[in-house]
Amino acid sequence: MLKEFKKFIMRGNMIDLAVGMIIGTAFNGLVSSLVNDIFMPIIGFFVGDTDFSNLFVILGKYDGVKPATLAEAKELGLATLNYGSFITGLLHFLIMALIVFFMVKGMNKLADLGKKKNEKPAEKTTKICPRCQSEISIKATRCPHCTSDVE
Repeated sequence: MLKEFKKFIMRGNMIDLAVGMIIGTAFNGLVSSLVNDIFMPIIGFFVGDTDFSNLFVILGKYDGVKPATLAEAKELGLATLNYGSFITGLLHFLIMALIVFFMVKGMNKLADLGKKKNEKPAEKTTKICPRCQSEISIKATRCPHCTSDVE
C-alpha cells in the first residue's frame, strides 16, 4: 500500500496539480487584494459607503440602537443578512473568472500560432465532375455517377 501511495504521489499529474494549487492560492491572494484594496473603495466612493463589509440588514425585530458595524451586530447576537460581503465575493469571483478567461484565451492563441506555422495545406484528394457536379476522386478518369470521361 505504501508503494502504491508513493507511485500515486510521484506521478507527473499529481506534481502538476500541486504546483497549480500553490500558484492558484498565491493568485487568489493577489485578486483578493485587487478587489478589497482597489475596486471596493472605488465602488464604495461612488455608492457612498466605503466599507462594503458593513452593509447588512438585521433580520427580525430589534428595539435597541442599530449597530453601526457588522461586528457589533454579531456581538449582540443578531441575525443579519450580509449583502455587502456577498457583493465583495461576487466581484472577486467575476474578476478571477475574467482573468482566467483572458489567460486561457491567450494560451489558445499562442497554441494556434504554433500550429499554423508548422501546418502545410492539405493536398486535394477530390475533384468535381464537370458534367454532373458530383465529387469524385482526383485520380478518376471516368465519373462513377454519370459515366462521363473526366480529364
